[in-house]
Amino acid sequence: MTDASDVNPEDRAKSRNVRALSALWPFVLPYKRMLAAAGAALFLTAMISLVLPLAVRRVVDGFESSETDLLDSYFGAALGVAALLALGSGLRYYLVSRLGERVVADIRVAVFNRMVSMSPAFYERLMTGEVLSRITTDTTLIQSVIGSSVSIALRNLLTLIGGLALLVFTAPKLAGIVMLSVPAIIVPIVFLGRRLRSLSRENQDWIANSSGTASETLLSVQTVQAFTHEQPSRAAFAEITEKSFVVARKRILTRAIMTVIVISLAFFGVVGVLWSGAHDVRQGVLSTGELVQFVIYAVMVAGSVGALSEIWGELQRAAGATERLVELLEAEDTVQDIASPVILSDRIEGAVAFENVTFRYPARPETAALDGVSFRIEPGETVALVGPSGAGKSTVIQLLLRFYDPSQGRILIDGHELRDIARAEFRRSMALVPQDPVIFANTARENIRFGRPDATDAEIVAAGQAAAAHDFLTALPDGYDSYVGERGVMLSGGQKQRIALARAILRDAPILLLDEATSALDAESERAVQDAVDRLAEGRTTLVVAHRLATVKKADRILVFDQGRIVAEGSHNALVAEGGLYARLARLQFTDGLAAE
Repeated sequence: MTDASDVNPEDRAKSRNVRALSALWPFVLPYKRMLAAAGAALFLTAMISLVLPLAVRRVVDGFESSETDLLDSYFGAALGVAALLALGSGLRYYLVSRLGERVVADIRVAVFNRMVSMSPAFYERLMTGEVLSRITTDTTLIQSVIGSSVSIALRNLLTLIGGLALLVFTAPKLAGIVMLSVPAIIVPIVFLGRRLRSLSRENQDWIANSSGTASETLLSVQTVQAFTHEQPSRAAFAEITEKSFVVARKRILTRAIMTVIVISLAFFGVVGVLWSGAHDVRQGVLSTGELVQFVIYAVMVAGSVGALSEIWGELQRAAGATERLVELLEAEDTVQDIASPVILSDRIEGAVAFENVTFRYPARPETAALDGVSFRIEPGETVALVGPSGAGKSTVIQLLLRFYDPSQGRILIDGHELRDIARAEFRRSMALVPQDPVIFANTARENIRFGRPDATDAEIVAAGQAAAAHDFLTALPDGYDSYVGERGVMLSGGQKQRIALARAILRDAPILLLDEATSALDAESERAVQDAVDRLAEGRTTLVVAHRLATVKKADRILVFDQGRIVAEGSHNALVAEGGLYARLARLQFTDGLAAE
């Protein structure tokens, strides 16, 4: 679980500027035409807004003229400039907002694509809920920046630069007064901005932490309620949320102080200009129109500085969000494909070998889940892995699917080491029925089709029949097209396991991996499913992990695991006659009241 306090101090040091936003450039660059059009519209509106005070000056000075037609033309010109400004602003909003939505959609897809391929070791260090928070909350911040804040910032920057230049052109002396206030405004923006961004990053960390906690609790809500753990869960979530609020309050206060300082200094300068300008008009140094023009430019410059200070805070938050997303995009996976992997034949034979394999889970490096394990499974052979809980049986399947790499030793398929084959390549040749079957929030038909997306409806029904799932599926309100709920909440444990088995049957892979595939079934269903498994195993390399020894009696060989090692090997009868751990397990299950039943 990633905590906000776990953030490296070096990361905090990076959080002092908005350079992190440059990481968004690769996502913006493919849309350079749209970017150029938005930039042109932005430049046009900024220039028009700077021309508008000139038109106002003409109108004001026109009051002193007796030529009515000339005055009318000034008003007409002012209306034309305003119309152009409205049109340009609408075009800029459309282009910039569209660009922001497009870029954020691409970022979300890129992050999801990266995350869905990360090995399980990655998720031992980072909660799924936090990843989801980064994909949603952080990208929303970035969307507001690209689709709004950057555009507004650039427009105000152009207005600031152009306005300052025109202030000098209109009244150099008054412009000097304005210039004196600019450094005083920039200093608090830079100083407080650093503090603001550090707080913004910390705030986002706590929000993600809160999302991770909520996701974990809600996904296990039945267990929470069954153990009357609602109040402790509420308290834990409230504590994390309160910490997020405290950091957010500090961020808001810092930003509020910065806004007060900047706007106060800016408008103090405007008042000073008005006072000096009023004296110049009385002395005839400036015309009334020139003073009005200067004041408008001064207000525009002050407003631009105030807006930039506001947007600076948004950029700080977005930069923190960008860093967090880049961390996901650049995350190193401990399991990776080599540059030039071996290409397997269309139909592999299914020979599997473990050679002196030792493995420790990243979260438990002090304990060996497998310790020097070696065995070989011939193509078409059915081998059962048995032993007490935690002996390393399921770890064999985890390593065979290359969710992890062994610390020592090699794992081979058809004589090729797994590291030398692309993961997608050899996983296509495997079908898994996990101990805890995964059911997606979709129809039963689509859950079975997950095993082979191009399967026909007839093939899906045949797989359902082979898995002894057809009867209960056809009894559902919409048959195979019935929605089964999130994580299959509308199904019993046995029904979920039969759908998972049908999915594996549909995959029609040469290597079949069964991890407690019948553990959730009643005796009648287990017998039907076991018959289906027996038929499915014919001609396939099959690994069966089971605690219920009745399901492994027909295996060609049984490997007995204990504390990460193979302690015995042979057929059911031979192992029972040999005595030892397997005989003791068999005696407990078959003699002492059939505990497994």
